[in-house]
Amino acid sequence: MPKVTYKDFNGNSKTINVESGLSVMEGAIQNDIPGIDADCGGSMACATCHVYVEEKWLNKLPKAEDAENDMIDMAYNPKKNSRLSCQIILSDELEGLEVTTPEKQT
Repeated sequence: MPKVTYKDFNGNSKTINVESGLSVMEGAIQNDIPGIDADCGGSMACATCHVYVEEKWLNKLPKAEDAENDMIDMAYNPKKNSRLSCQIILSDELEGLEVTTPEKQT
């Protein structure tokens, strides 16, 4: 089970074990992580699970598809390291992944 560190906009963090095969969003919802609303339940129909992925992890993730990029464009304050946490599927290779939630979700 990979460990994921969720940081909030103020720098508070929580590290949890998330079962491989689940998304970063599912791990957040199951563990009451604030800042990831997931209004659409992970169907990539909103951007309320938007996170910033720590730079060192970006090249270890599959490239975002066009549909994900379209949703990120609607997110609050998107950056080059923005991803939808529902699209990041955890595996042992992502042990130690760090993500930060934005100041708010839109």
